[in-house]
Formats: sequence, structure tokens, C-alpha cells
Amino acid sequence: MKILTGNSNRPLAEAIAATLGTALVKANIRRFADMEVFVEILENVRGEDMFVVQSTSSPTNDNLMELLITIDALRRSSARRITAVIPYYGYARQDRKSGPRTPISAKLVANLITHAGANKVLTMDLHAGQIQGFFDIPLDNLFAGPLFSADILGRFKGERIVMVSPDVGGVVRTRAIARRCDADLAIIDKRRERAGVSEVMNIIGEVEGRTCVLIDDIVDSAGTLCNAAMALKDKGAKAVYAYVTHGVLSGGAVARVAASPIAEMVTTDSIQATDAVKASPNIRHLAIAPLMAEAIARISEERSVSSLFD
Repeated sequence: MKILTGNSNRPLAEAIAATLGTALVKANIRRFADMEVFVEILENVRGEDMFVVQSTSSPTNDNLMELLITIDALRRSSARRITAVIPYYGYARQDRKSGPRTPISAKLVANLITHAGANKVLTMDLHAGQIQGFFDIPLDNLFAGPLFSADILGRFKGERIVMVSPDVGGVVRTRAIARRCDADLAIIDKRRERAGVSEVMNIIGEVEGRTCVLIDDIVDSAGTLCNAAMALKDKGAKAVYAYVTHGVLSGGAVARVAASPIAEMVTTDSIQATDAVKASPNIRHLAIAPLMAEAIARISEERSVSSLFD
């Protein structure tokens, strides 16, 4: 087993390698003058079980091309098996035709990864479960729920907490964490007028006088999350916290979260934190390296990955 990383989240790859007691494969991943991606593997990988760690986060297209070209370089270097480890799978929100004459980009990206030469994919908290079916190769989807549940139970022990889904689509994810934490469930019914803009309409469930914990998989502009937090406070919530797997946090999202009623937002380090995120007083990160490392070890040893979440 050998681990290689692109440039999207090197600290996470280094933490995974350290957990597994190995070093990252040396590689030269750079840009030509016209910004073309060039990849050169600097070690012998013939016959090796290779794991390429690369989140397709911002700059999404650059990081995706790095992943594809690295996979191709490994395939042409006679690697025995190539697993694309994608902690954050970009383009996942384009998982269906949202209107006439629109693409299904999540499927296109799946095709690109497969045809580049990947034999397997490992990711975390896919935005939509059906994306697993977009791949014609095996895909393991890890869940941040157990990490969140352990943190929530330690943080809010003895408090009256309620898990809140910011939309109907996230109910299954939120219910699973509520069950682990033995907490009640609330749902926010919202109307989205256009992409990136949401309006809270109604709250289903009892939140008055209770600590509300919003659960989501992706926070991008943070508009939905902040609107949800304001609606919960308007309904008498004692305090509002948020647990989100992938902190995309583009544009003015960090400032928006800081100015919102959210006491603290917890994300994983599936996406490398920007300087603005690191400086934010109410954003905290949970490390996923131990979970990713265990999944990689199990894949390499042909052991069950799903039993991690039993």
C-alpha cells in the first residue's frame, strides 16, 4: 500500500499517512507556464496498491484535473490497483437535471475518474446517495455521523438538545445522528427561489427553550444555514450550533457565519481550511484522518468498510 496526494489538501494526506505509519509517495505535481497540469511520479509504483488523496474542492477544476492526470500517470506506471480517495466530491450537487437542457455533472465526473483508470473510489458523505450508482467501479461512502455524534454527546451532555435538518433532503442524515444521540428531531421547511438563495417557511418540531444542532453535508455560501439559525432563534431556541461535513465556505460565507446566531459551526477537514476559516472564532474542525486511514487499511487488506458504522 502506498499513498500519494495532490495539492488540494496535503495536510490531510500527511495525517492519513502518519496514522498508517507510512510516508507519502514522492511526486512532482506542477503547472506549465500556460497552467497545464504536469504530474511525475518519483518512485517506483509497479505492482503497488495505490491510494490517491485529493478533494475536488476550490479551485475545483484544477484539483479535478490533478486527480485525473495523477491516476493516468499511475496507470501508465503499472500500479496494480488505484483507489481515488476523494474526501469531498465536487460537482455532487449537480446530481440530476434541474431543468431543461442542463447537465448531470456528477455523472460526467464519475465517468472521467473511471476512464482515467481508477479501480475504486473512497469518499465521505456524498451529497446524494444515487451518485454511487453513477460509477461503474466500486465506491465506499464513509459517514461523518459517528464523529459528529461523539462530539455532540461530549459537548452537550445533560442538555436538552434537538437535531435539526435545514431541509427535507437532509432528514435521513439528521435522523441517524439524532438516534445516536438519543435526541429529538426537527425539520425546516424552506422554499428555494433560485440557486444559492433560500427562504425559511416553517419549522416542524419543538425547538423552544432547547439547544438546536443543525446537521448538513455541505456549507457553501452559508445562506441556508444562517437563515435556519435565525428562524430557530425566532422560535425561541436557547442556542444554535451547526455540524457540517464539508466546509466549502466560498465568498463571504465566513463573515456570514460570524454575524449569524450560530454559536459555533463544526466541520471536518475534508477541505483544507482557508486563512479566513482558520481565523474565524466560531468555526471548529474535526479530524477525519483516523477514519480515512482505517478505511484505506481495510480496503488494502480486503476487509469490510461498512462494519465501521455498525
